[in-house]
Amino acid sequence: MAASLSSISALRIKLHRHSFNPRIISSSASSNPQQFFIISPRLPPKRRFIRPFSLKLSRSFSINSIFNDDKKNSNPSFHHFLAQAQATALTASDATETDDVPSSEVLPRGRIYQETYGCQMNVNDMEIVLSVMKKAGYDEIVTEPESAEIIFINTCAIRDNAEQRVWQRLNYFWFLKRHWKSNVATGRSHSLHPPKVVVLGCMAERLKDKILDSDKMVDVVCGPDAYRDLPRLLEEVENGQKGINTLLSLEETYADISPVRISKDSISAFVSVMRGCNNMCSFCIVPFTRGRERSRPVESIVKEVAELQKEGVKEVTLLGQNVNSYNDEGGDEEEIEGGVNWKLSDGFSSKCKVKKVGLRFADLLDRLSMEFPEMRFRYTSPHPKDFPDELLYIMRDRHNICKNIHLPAQSGNSNMLERMRRGYTREAYLELVHKIRSIIPDVGLTSDFICGFCDETEEEHKDTLTLVKSVGYDMAYMFAYSMREKTHAHRNYSDNVPEEIKQKRLTQLIEAFRESTGQCFDSQIGSIQLVLVEGPNKRAPETELIGKSDRGHRVIFANLEVPDWVECRGDRNPRVGDFVKVRVLKSSKASLFGVAIGITTMSEFYNVGQQEGVLCGESS
Repeated sequence: MAASLSSISALRIKLHRHSFNPRIISSSASSNPQQFFIISPRLPPKRRFIRPFSLKLSRSFSINSIFNDDKKNSNPSFHHFLAQAQATALTASDATETDDVPSSEVLPRGRIYQETYGCQMNVNDMEIVLSVMKKAGYDEIVTEPESAEIIFINTCAIRDNAEQRVWQRLNYFWFLKRHWKSNVATGRSHSLHPPKVVVLGCMAERLKDKILDSDKMVDVVCGPDAYRDLPRLLEEVENGQKGINTLLSLEETYADISPVRISKDSISAFVSVMRGCNNMCSFCIVPFTRGRERSRPVESIVKEVAELQKEGVKEVTLLGQNVNSYNDEGGDEEEIEGGVNWKLSDGFSSKCKVKKVGLRFADLLDRLSMEFPEMRFRYTSPHPKDFPDELLYIMRDRHNICKNIHLPAQSGNSNMLERMRRGYTREAYLELVHKIRSIIPDVGLTSDFICGFCDETEEEHKDTLTLVKSVGYDMAYMFAYSMREKTHAHRNYSDNVPEEIKQKRLTQLIEAFRESTGQCFDSQIGSIQLVLVEGPNKRAPETELIGKSDRGHRVIFANLEVPDWVECRGDRNPRVGDFVKVRVLKSSKASLFGVAIGITTMSEFYNVGQQEGVLCGESS
C-alpha cells in the first residue's frame, strides 16, 4: 500500500446505537474495466420521475447487469434499456429536480445492517454508502443482521486473513437468506423477507467473479467507486438479476455527498480528502482495487469539516491511501510559483510523474488549521516520499495539527526496499527521520513493517530489527507477508519464505519494537499534556477517564472534579469532548497515566493569539 492505512488485524466493526469505536486496520482488491460501458442519456429539464427513491448515479454501469447476467440471452430487451435510461438520467446535475420531493413521497425501504472490515477509509466509505441509501429511501439502520432486509459487508483484501473473516460472515448471511422461512419460524430472524447481501469495497473489486458464483451467496457486488449506483443495483435484484458494478473511476471522490456518521455523538470523525494510489509498491494491491489518485477540492473538505464542527466534533482525521500526495488541481496555480513546493522528500523518488499544478497537502493543512483553530487535525496514511520541508514546518507551527507522523518503512534493508519498489533506501529513510525530529522535536513516529517478503534473507531481516531499535517508534503495525494477486510481486516474484520463518521473524520484530517503544512513553513522564477526553476507561469506567494526547498516546487519569477554565463555573468532572490539562506521572509501553489539572481550550493551552485575560485564573 502507498503506506498501509494503519493496519493491524481484520476485525469486524459492528454498528451500535450509542457508540462506535473502530479498530484501525487496512484495505484492498481488483477490477476489469473492459466489462463496462457508459450510457448517458439526458432528459428535458422539466421531466421528472416519481419513483420510490432517488439517486445520484455512477458514471458507469456493469455491462453484466444491463444484459441481465443471462448468458443464454445476448440481446437485451427494450425494457432493460428503458430502465437503464431512466436510472441514468438522475445524474448529479439533475439531483435538484428530485431533492425537493417531500419525504412522504419516498416509500419506506428495507432495513439496513452493515459490517465494516479494514481501514479507516472503509469506515468513511460506509458512511458515504449510508448517505446514498438514505437519499434513496433506505433510512432505517438496525444493529443485528437478523433484523435486516439488506446486509452490507464492506471488505478488505490487503491480507488473506481479512478475506477469510469475510467469507465466514458471508456463510452466515447465506444461511439467514437461504433458510429464511425456518429462521423466522424459530425466531432467529425478524426480517420481512429474505435479506439481500451486498459486498462492497476492495474484496468486491478483487474477487467479484468468485463472490457472484458462490451458490447465490451474494446479490450485489459494488466496488469503491460505484456506491452511487447501489439503489439501481438493488432494484435490478428485485427484477431477478444480480447487480455488479466494479468500475474504477479516474474522477469519483464523493465530494458532494455528506456522509451519514455511524457514530452520531462521536467527538472525532474521518474525512476522506483523496482516493487511490499511484505508487505501485510491488507488494500492494491498493492501486488495483482503489484505482489511481484523485483529490477532492479544498472547498468541499472545508465545508464538511465546518459541518462536523457544528455537530460537536473536536478532532478530524484526514484520510487517503496516500494522503500527503493530495493535489487539488482546481486550486490557484499562482499560489504555487514555478512548482517550487512540488519537491519530494530529499533522497526519495516516485514511480509516477509528479504534477506541478494546484494545491498540495501542506496548503490543505494550512487552510484547515487557520479556519478551525479549536479543532485537532490528524492524517493517515502518508508515504515517506511526500514530506517536503514546508509540510513539516506547517506541522511545527500550527498548534492544532497533531505532532504525530505515520512513516511506513516496510523494511530496514535497502535491497529489500528496492524489491518492494518503495523509492528510497534505508539511509534516505533515516535521514528523513532525523530531519523530522530536528524540525518537530517532540514528534511521535509510527510505522508499518512486513516480515518475510519475497526472497528476504536473514541479514535483510536483521536490518529491519536494527532500524526499529534505531528510530524508536511510538507504535507500529507489523505483518507477515501475504501474497496478493495482480501485484507486481505476484507477477514477478516468488513467495518463497516459509510460513514458519515469517512467523518467527514477526515475533522477533514485535520483541524489538517492545524493547524500544518504552523509551518513547517514558520520555513523557513529568510533562503536561493536552488530552482530548474520549470517554471512561473500560478497565475502570466508574473512576477513570481516557483520552489522546497531541502525540497520539493514550492518557488515563482519575475522574475527579477539576477547575473549569472555559465556562468559569467552578470545579466539575471532565466530560467527553473536553480538552484537559494532564500532568503525566507514569507510563507503560502502551499508555500514560496522570492527574488532571483543569479544563481548558487548545488556544489557551498553546498560548495562541490574545484572549481577554486568562481563563478564570488558570495556572500551571
